[in-house]
Amino acid sequence: MVEPTGHLQLIVFGRYPGVGVTKTRLIPVLGPVGAASLQKQLTEKTMEVARASALKKGVRLVFCHDGGQAEQIKQWLCDPDMDCLPQTSGDLGDRMLAAFQHAFDQGANQVVLVGTDIPGITIDFLFQAFNALNSNDLVLGPSTDGGYWLVGMKKAQDIFSNIAWSRSDVLEKTLDRAGQKEMSPFLLKKLTDLDTAEDLNRETDWKCAYRPYLSVIIPALNEEGRIAETLESARSPDAELIVSDGGSTDRTVTISHVSGARIVYGKIGRAAQQNRGAAIAMGEVLLFLHADTKLPQSYVTHIFEAFMDQKNILGAFRFDTDLNTPSMNRIVYWTNLRADKLKLPYGDQGLFIRKKDFHAAGGFPEVPIAEDLYIVRKMARHGRIVIAPAAVVTSGRRWEKLGPLRTTLVNAIIAAGCLAGISPGRLAPLYRWSKKRTLS
Repeated sequence: MVEPTGHLQLIVFGRYPGVGVTKTRLIPVLGPVGAASLQKQLTEKTMEVARASALKKGVRLVFCHDGGQAEQIKQWLCDPDMDCLPQTSGDLGDRMLAAFQHAFDQGANQVVLVGTDIPGITIDFLFQAFNALNSNDLVLGPSTDGGYWLVGMKKAQDIFSNIAWSRSDVLEKTLDRAGQKEMSPFLLKKLTDLDTAEDLNRETDWKCAYRPYLSVIIPALNEEGRIAETLESARSPDAELIVSDGGSTDRTVTISHVSGARIVYGKIGRAAQQNRGAAIAMGEVLLFLHADTKLPQSYVTHIFEAFMDQKNILGAFRFDTDLNTPSMNRIVYWTNLRADKLKLPYGDQGLFIRKKDFHAAGGFPEVPIAEDLYIVRKMARHGRIVIAPAAVVTSGRRWEKLGPLRTTLVNAIIAAGCLAGISPGRLAPLYRWSKKRTLS
């Protein structure tokens, strides 16, 4: 449907934050997921400013995206009615010109296009851009790297052809093209793109970008035989490793330290140990991992993609073990069916949650057993539980020593008891009995 002639249009020109393909110059500093997370944060900040300015000035807002599908983007930005337009093919100039042409073909008489890499963007800058177009043919927002973060026009004119977009003379060349077309330009304040490590150093408000995206928190007690493999599976440029030790008397702490993990000490108890790890975590997302559970490849990417949907509040991986027997395979099948259909994953599937949501919920309840069940049920009241498509591999030692049937029965009794409101303290002796039998 063509808009009435004379409307104003604001185009946010951005990218879906794909891991490994966005903010590539920052990957050596932030890691692939950390760089994508920064792209995500910058885009959300730009859209917040753009929405506010569009509401105040009666401007039509369009998100012109590279990568991702319209439904993915609407879900990510929590706006089911947002206008989304995929960018065309070609270089940056070709894509911007096509976006301008599309807007003017729909009846706009002033169009401003803004990028998503400027942390200093404000509503006032966007107002200035539209106001400047009342008496000028072109408005540009120069950036400190020699390019520009905003461009506005009254009609689509090709001022972008034959420009080398990676060079420092992009603004100069664009002004030359505008002069050849006798366009009167107006320049806004010079701002800084956030593209390199040097840019991050200058933009002190974004220094948190240097923090890892994810903190992997592993409660441990005398796990010298398993902890090294678990830590190796968790090694990632996007993650910090934290081992929360409950008083190990073997080489668990030494192995963890050699593997590069941070160590936090305290009393035994999985809930308390996980809460202590979370208290020192630097990542924006927390992953609670059992010491005998190995993570799948690209596990951080799976977590990042799960949280691109803002409605997902807690997640876990699919379940698998290192025992390949008919009875164990049946248990794996039913465990995954339960987690998927009932949205009730257990701790041995690796629970992940945004740090802000974890702390808002008060962390794990410090009960003797089933702390994972309690936090999953609590978080389910505030958002969706999501199961990532990849599987963790948990040691089958407990099923092997106690027996698949007895282990499954103990787990089922404890879960049913907790769901029925029975005190964890009354159920704890059953768990301690099964653990003792496993270790004997």
